Amino acid sequence: MRRRGPLFFFLIVSLGLSIILYGEKAAAQKSGAPGLTTAIADVAEKAMPAVVHIEVTQRVEVPSSVLPFESDPFFRYFFGGPSGPRTYKREMRGIGTGMIIDSEGHILTSHHVVSGTSKITAKMASGEKFEAKIVGVDPKTDLAVIQIKAPKNIPYLTFGDSDKLRVGEWVVAIGHPRGLEQTVTAGIISAKHRTGILDPSSYQDYMQTDAAINPGNSGGPLLNLAGEVIGVNAAIVSESGGFEGIGFAIPSNMAMAIADALIKTGKVMRGWLGVSVQELTAPLAKSLNLKVVKGALVADVTKGGPAEKAGIQRGDVITSLDGAAVESANDFRNRIAASRVGKRMEIGLWRKGKRVSAQAVVAVYKPSPRMVAVELSNKLGVEVKEISVMEARRMRLDSREGVILTKVDHRGPAGRAGLEPGDVIFQVNNQAVRGLKDYNRILEQVQRDEEALLLVRDTQTGEVGYLTLVVQ
Repeated sequence: MRRRGPLFFFLIVSLGLSIILYGEKAAAQKSGAPGLTTAIADVAEKAMPAVVHIEVTQRVEVPSSVLPFESDPFFRYFFGGPSGPRTYKREMRGIGTGMIIDSEGHILTSHHVVSGTSKITAKMASGEKFEAKIVGVDPKTDLAVIQIKAPKNIPYLTFGDSDKLRVGEWVVAIGHPRGLEQTVTAGIISAKHRTGILDPSSYQDYMQTDAAINPGNSGGPLLNLAGEVIGVNAAIVSESGGFEGIGFAIPSNMAMAIADALIKTGKVMRGWLGVSVQELTAPLAKSLNLKVVKGALVADVTKGGPAEKAGIQRGDVITSLDGAAVESANDFRNRIAASRVGKRMEIGLWRKGKRVSAQAVVAVYKPSPRMVAVELSNKLGVEVKEISVMEARRMRLDSREGVILTKVDHRGPAGRAGLEPGDVIFQVNNQAVRGLKDYNRILEQVQRDEEALLLVRDTQTGEVGYLTLVVQ
C-alpha cells in the first residue's frame, strides 16, 4: 500500500477545519446570531462610542508634622492648640471608566471612582471632554450616576437581563485599565451570585468573569454578544495587584434599578422587614429537619418592625418570597432591599418541621446608628460605641466627641496596627468624629483597599496621634 506523505495529512486537516468554520458561519447566518470570528469585534465597535474615560481630581488634607501630645484634647485644655497650620491640602488625580446610559447624558460608573472628588471630567471616545456633575451615589452597591451636558445624538448603551445570563457565556469588557483608553478584553462568565468579596455590609451579588479587568476598568461595561450591558465591572481578586483571571461585575438588573433610583430621586430607598438573618449551614438544616440547605435563618426580629407584626419568629427559616425560592441569607437581603416600599409580600417559612406562611408590608430601611456601626465593623475590624459621661471623666476628656473601641479583631486592620479596646477615635480622614453618626457617615465613604487616616487616643498611655490603616 502506498504511504501518504505529510502534505496529504496537512491538506486533510485544513479541509476539515474549513468545513467546520464554514458550518459555524452558515449556522450563525441562518440563526441571525454572529459567529465568534466577528462577534467580539462587532460588540466593541458598537459599544466603544458610549464608553467614557473618567478623570477625577480630589483635594485631600494631609497632616503636617505635629509635636507629641499636641493633638491630645487634654493637652490642648492646659496648653492651648498649636500656633501653625496642622494640615495642608494636596491635589490627587484618579481615573476610571463609565458608560453613557441615556440620551440625556447620564453616565453610570463606580462610586469609588467619583467619591470625594472636586472635579470630574468625562472624555468621549471621539476625544471630546465634558465636565460632569454627580447626580447620586450609592456606596452600598459601589455605584454612582454622573451627568454631562449631552451633545446632540449622543451614543448610549442598553441593558440586558443579567438573570438570564448563563455560566460559560461569552462576555466583553471595555474600559481604561492603567489609563490605556478603549481597551477591549473578552472572556466568559465563570460563576454567578458571588458574595463575601468586598464589604460584607454591602449588597453583593457579583458575577465572576475571566475577562481581563485591571485598575481603571472600574465602572466600565461588561457586555454580552448582543452588545447589551449585563454587568458593571467592579473588582478583582489578585495577589499581585494586577489581573489574575478572577474579576467581578455588578449584575445589570441590580445596576439598572440603582441607576434609575439615583436619576429620579438622587438616592436609593431600600426595603426592610426588620429581621436579622444568617446563612443556613448543613448542620443547622439537619437540626431543623430541612432536606435542602437553602433559605435564610432568622436570628433576630426587630421589635415593632414589619416581620414582628407579621408573626415571624426567631428560629424560622425564610424559604420563599412571593413564591420564589430564597437561596441564601444574602439572596434574601438583596431581594428585600430591592422591593418596593409599601408592597405586601407573601413569605414562606419553615417552622418546627412545618411549612407556614406570613404576609408582611415592606417598610423603608432606617437602621439605627448602632446597627450601621455593626454593619461597618468589618472595614476596620472593630466595634465602637459613643463615649459615656463617666468614660469621658475617667479618661479626662474635655468632651464626649469621638467613639470608643469596644471590640478589636487582632487579625483586622486596627488589630494589626496595635489598637485595643478602650482606644478612642477622634478623626477619620481629617474629619471630626463627634459620635456614631459621623463615624458611620465617614467610614461608609471609604472603599476597600483605600487608606484611612485616623486620629486615635491610646487608652494605655493617654497619648494621641495619627496612624493609617488599609480598609478591608
